[in-house]
Order: sequence, then C-alpha cells, then structure tokens
Amino acid sequence: MKGPLFYSKILLFGEYGIIKDSRGLSIPYNFFKGALKKDPDLKGKSLDSNRALKEYSRHLEELQEASPELVSFDLEALKADLDEGMFFDSSIPQGYGVGSSGALVAAIYDRYAHDKITVLENLTRDKLLTLKAIFARMESFFHGKSSGLDPLNSYLSLPILINSKDHIESTSIPSQNPDGKGAVFLLDSGSVGETAPMVQIFMEKMKQEGFRKVLKDEFIRYTDACVEDFISGNVKSLFGNIKKLSHVVLDHFSPMIPKEFHQLWKQGIETNTYYLKLCGSGGGGYILGFTEDLDKARKALDGHRLEVVYNF
Repeated sequence: MKGPLFYSKILLFGEYGIIKDSRGLSIPYNFFKGALKKDPDLKGKSLDSNRALKEYSRHLEELQEASPELVSFDLEALKADLDEGMFFDSSIPQGYGVGSSGALVAAIYDRYAHDKITVLENLTRDKLLTLKAIFARMESFFHGKSSGLDPLNSYLSLPILINSKDHIESTSIPSQNPDGKGAVFLLDSGSVGETAPMVQIFMEKMKQEGFRKVLKDEFIRYTDACVEDFISGNVKSLFGNIKKLSHVVLDHFSPMIPKEFHQLWKQGIETNTYYLKLCGSGGGGYILGFTEDLDKARKALDGHRLEVVYNF
C-alpha cells in the first residue's frame, strides 16, 4: 500500500489576521510531502507515527459520534490498516508552520471518509466550506483549535484565497518568473514553534484595546493589500505593503519572533534588502522572507539557509 502524496502549504498572508476576518492567501509547497504507507516491521519514526495514528483514530471515532451529519469514516478499515503497520511517511517538518498535520489530515480524509467531496467535483463555495469545517474538526486533535485551511490546501493542492471566514475560494496566482531576481523564501529559525502557546499570546493581546486597534487599522489593512497585490501581480505595490506589514509585526508581534531574529528583521526593514514576516503562528519554525534581489538577500543573510518558494 502506498497512498497518494499530500503536500505542505505556506500561508503567504493572513496569519492571525484570518482569526479576525482579514483576507489570506495559502499556496501548496511541493518541496515537502507525505503519504500513508504500510510496513509490517515498524521501527523508529514509522512506529511513532503508527502509535500516534492509533490515538488519532479514537479522535475520529469521537468526532463521528458527535457529528454524524458532518462526516463519517470507515473506521474498521482504518483500524485494520493500523494493525497491519500503517504510518504516515512524511518529509514535512513538524512545528515549522508548513502544515505537517494538515497533510496527514488530508491523507486520512482522502482514504477513509465516506461520501467524500473530491477534488474533481465542481468545488462550489458550499463544498469548500463543508470541507473546511470537516478538516477543522479533524485537525483540532493536533492544535486544540484549527481553521481547517492547512488540510484544505493540502487536499486540493491549489492556492486558496480567504476573503473571510465564510467566503473562501480556490484561486490562481501569477506564473513564476524563473529568471526573476525577486523571490519569496523560507528562512529556517533552527527551532520548533508550537501553535497553541502562540495563539494563546495572541488571544491575551486581543484583550488590549490598543492592540485591537493596531490589528484592525494596520495589520489587517496591510495584509489585505498584500493579498490583492500578489494575486494581481502588482510587485511594486506589494513590496511597499510588505515593508509596512513587516514593521507592524516587529513592533506588535515580537513574542512570536524568535529573539535571535529581531535584529535581522529590523535590518531588512532598514536596508530594504529583504522583509521578513511570520510563517504560520511563529515562535520558531520557518520565517517567510520577501526580496526584490535574491542575491543581495543571500549576502545579507549569510550563514542562514534560504529555501526559495516563488520567483518574481
């Protein structure tokens, strides 16, 4: 048995903002991937994965009992496969903000859900929202609370435009320019980030009126503008808005930025060589970077590993 591949994702814009109805843009990232496999002789990581999946199957059982109208699974087949050594074979790093649990959820839904909504159907807004609701409940096992967007992106392997909580659609993004000097890149922070504590910090900050005002008047405003610029291919305007967004994050979301990156973050804004932003919830994992000149950014970030995601 070897299941289909499910890819990692990158939320280019919208982290935290989409909790408060900003726009967002999520794209598949094919560099990392995962698939369900079987091995009767489990050891190491595959054994850990099999054990974790057995725990997860109990969550799916509870979900089915609580919401049979939302989703049901072939739990007998799932249990039989787990007993025969099924595990999730994945190159997606955990706690890095690129959707490791999302790919797993997509793979399980694809294989075991009854009456599943398939990628080949006409994906109406209602179908997308239903999938998102199912995936949110399935993924809550890993994060305590989930928007369902990571598994949705992984399942469809299409860019997803989030207009609001109740308005999402698959979208197209401008073709990459392989010869372009500009790029979106991932910067490895060298440490793992955990989603739940970061979201907790955000929720605490939301109790302050000043922070709520910054979120609405600046963070969401620039996020929405970045989404619009990226989709329409307006690169000049995009970099102006990313710079403002990077500044707001440094000033108001500093607990989500690993301490050793505060200076690099500031340096990018001051020199205009690159701009950094959170990739997912932050706290570790990957940091997203945007630059109009990749060679200059590489020099400025010497000693750090950059993975190019998209070329302008």
